[in-house]
Amino acid sequence: MTKRDFLTLLDFTGPELEALIQRAIELKQDRHGYRPLVGRTLAMIFEKSSTRTRVSFETGMAQLGGDALFLSPRDTQLGRGEPIEDTARVLGRMVDAVMIRNDDQQALERFASACAVPVINALSDRFHPCQLLADVQTLVEHFGSVRGRRIAWVGDGNNVCNSFALAARQFGFTLQVACPEGFEPDAQVLSQAGDCVRIVRSPAEAVAGADAVVTDVWASMGQESEQQSRVTAFAGFQVDDTLMQAAGDDAVFLHCLPAHRGEEVAASVIDGPRSLVWDEAENRLHAQKALLEFLMLPQ
Repeated sequence: MTKRDFLTLLDFTGPELEALIQRAIELKQDRHGYRPLVGRTLAMIFEKSSTRTRVSFETGMAQLGGDALFLSPRDTQLGRGEPIEDTARVLGRMVDAVMIRNDDQQALERFASACAVPVINALSDRFHPCQLLADVQTLVEHFGSVRGRRIAWVGDGNNVCNSFALAARQFGFTLQVACPEGFEPDAQVLSQAGDCVRIVRSPAEAVAGADAVVTDVWASMGQESEQQSRVTAFAGFQVDDTLMQAAGDDAVFLHCLPAHRGEEVAASVIDGPRSLVWDEAENRLHAQKALLEFLMLPQ
């Protein structure tokens, strides 16, 4: 069995990702009767706090019949300065896959290079590919397909936005990103996404004709000291009812959570009838089960 990692959406082909989404939708219908991962173990390394990521991976492994180990730097030798490669080599001999949530994409890639089993990016400073699996699943469930759709991102060009840009390329939709100058997605990511992504400065321009409007917090984990300056920079970028009206009657709203009501999104939007955020959050479980099955079972 050839080892596969999932560090960005470009690690899988477009057809593989589309098949993964369909598999997640299938697995959503049977939460407890299918247990192919009995005897398999997932190591979960968390260097950043988590709710949805930890619960979805841990529950997903349990529902598939496997086990999950929660590891934090405080409780492991990583916290005492053990080289990343050494930890990777050891875990690769003991477990069947490793999931990492950290703030350093390069460290994640070093770990994956040294590890003999599949490594999953459960969030880094550059990407959040697992979130995009759930987001695309949610849109497919709602629209039937995302191919040819128009998605609007309003706010910071952060790790989730970077993954949305790569998703546009892989799944065949267009992404319009409205962000202030200096808060654009990663330049290399934009180059990889090509014509699928367009940067604009006006939220109203970005959402015009959009099928879905997506946002995230203005200050992500690790940026708390920038909170006030970012609030100032993103003035006018809140997704409120007026902006959703500009998107059209059928547009839906997505947010990876946690959300700051009254900042990047109005409470009336995230808690309103157009919001799919609770389906989106639940789908983290089902998308990750499909991913675990794909990576841990022979293809």
